[in-house]
Amino acid sequence: MKKIALYGFNNLTKTLSFNIYDICYAATRQERKDYLTYIDEQYNSTRLTKILAEVTNIIGASILNIAKQDYDPQGASVTVLISEEPVMDHLLDKSCNVAVIEEIIKPETIVAHLDKSHVTVHTYPEYHPDNQISTFRVDIDVSTCGKISPLKALDYLIGSFDSDIITIDYRVRGFTRSVEGKKFFIDHEISSIQNFIASETLRKYEAVDVNVFQNNIFHTKMMLKEMDLNNYMFKKNPDELSESLKKVIKLNIKEEMTEIFNGTNIYHLNDEA
Repeated sequence: MKKIALYGFNNLTKTLSFNIYDICYAATRQERKDYLTYIDEQYNSTRLTKILAEVTNIIGASILNIAKQDYDPQGASVTVLISEEPVMDHLLDKSCNVAVIEEIIKPETIVAHLDKSHVTVHTYPEYHPDNQISTFRVDIDVSTCGKISPLKALDYLIGSFDSDIITIDYRVRGFTRSVEGKKFFIDHEISSIQNFIASETLRKYEAVDVNVFQNNIFHTKMMLKEMDLNNYMFKKNPDELSESLKKVIKLNIKEEMTEIFNGTNIYHLNDEA
C-alpha cells in the first residue's frame, strides 16, 4: 500500500486487547489447588516478561521500562513501556530499570514516547470449591502510537498459551494528518481481526466477528472446535475412566466453554431450586 506522507508524528493509537481462557477438569479440591500452583509456576511474572518482550520484538518496537509482580495467593502482572523512537542514553530517566530484569532483556536501544505505547499482562487463575472445572484467564493489552501495529503478534500470543477460548478487541483511536492537513482516522486496511490470524490457527476454532467499521472498532471471539480430554485432565489419564464418566466430563467442560464464549450462564431447571 502506498505510504501516506504525514505532518509531524503519527498520532493514531492502536489498541489490541487479547483475552484467553484455559479450561481444566480437576476432580478434587486438592487437584484444583495443585492446578493453580502449576499455573502460577508456568506463568509467573518472569515467563510473562519474556512473552511480552517477544511481542515487543514482533511488532517492531523497543523496550524502555519493565515492571513485574507475582501475587499471593496466585496471579501475576507485567507492564512494559515501549516505543518505536530511540533516544540517546543521557536522556533516559535513570530511575527506570532500563529494561533489564534479571538478565532477561538487554535492549540495543533505549526508547521514548513511553506515555503512549505499552504492553501489559495480568493473569487470573480461578476455581470454585463446588465446581470441578478450573479456569486460567490471561489479559494482554498492547497499545501503540505511530506506525507499529499490535496485530502482528496475534499468532504468537495464541501459541504462547493453552488457548481454549479467545476474545480479541482492536480499536484505532485519534487521528493523524497528511502534510496537506487532511485527517486520517486509520492508516491501514482491516475488515476483520481474523485477517491477521494464520488460516491454520483459524481452522481449529469457531470464530465470530462483531465489528463497528465506521468507528474503527473490531471484535473477534474464538472457541476450540475439537475436545481432546488429554488436554483438559489434570493429573489423570482419561483412558482410566469409564465411558459414562468421560461423557459427563466432556459435557461439563463444553458447558463451561460455551458460557465463557457467549458471556452468559446456561439456564438449568434446578437453578430455581
